[in-house]
Amino acid sequence: MTLTYIFHSGFVLETEQSILVFDYWLDPSKVMDGVLQSEKPIYVFSSHFHEDHFTREIFNWKKSHPNISYILSKDILRHKRTCKKEADVWLAKGGSWTDERLSVKALGSNDSGVSWVIETEGKRIFHAGDLNNWYARFLSNAVPGQTIFSDEFGEDIDPIAHEKQFLGELKDIRKVADGFDLIMFPVDGRIGNGYTLGGRQFIERFKVGMFVPMHFVASGFESSWRMKEFTDEKHIPFWEISREGETIEI
Repeated sequence: MTLTYIFHSGFVLETEQSILVFDYWLDPSKVMDGVLQSEKPIYVFSSHFHEDHFTREIFNWKKSHPNISYILSKDILRHKRTCKKEADVWLAKGGSWTDERLSVKALGSNDSGVSWVIETEGKRIFHAGDLNNWYARFLSNAVPGQTIFSDEFGEDIDPIAHEKQFLGELKDIRKVADGFDLIMFPVDGRIGNGYTLGGRQFIERFKVGMFVPMHFVASGFESSWRMKEFTDEKHIPFWEISREGETIEI
């Protein structure tokens, strides 16, 4: 397989039989221009409605590619970002879909939408969407049952409850799979202290063939490399992405 980084949480995974596109938003390196020239069938995934994970631009690809399928989270439909007929498959947590090339399961998120578990050609892939321990930096001052006001988020948050929800989602994922050949997971420096905690908690619970960071645009490529220290401890290969359009063989 080859994996190409598009931008933010967007990736293109090309296998022998098909091409999978995840959470397309922006494409500074024009990766999709080449992808749409391929004769392989294309599957487009959007994990939730946030504008940095879903754009209606994806539907324009249908004009230039004869075999493209859209597999979208149902929250996109609920938020009226598109209409039902524009996607081939709508999934919420617990939903699944299969064709002759791949098997898809929608798992949960502690933010919006879903995370994806995909099996194809003997490989199991995980894309987290916005599943992460987002409020990790507040945990050191947190008191059970009490909220903390976040100037950054402009609201009262309960970091302990939020972490409990995140770990609960990981537990649900474990019911489906105990390991993945490839995971794409947020490593976002904007979280502040502890921004790798969600990734660390994930690799403590699952066997991982390769860890790929995402959602780091605002904090920079090198910020995501901080995670490598922890994947190295567990002998998990880590992709130090350094530019948009970069590709790695898996």
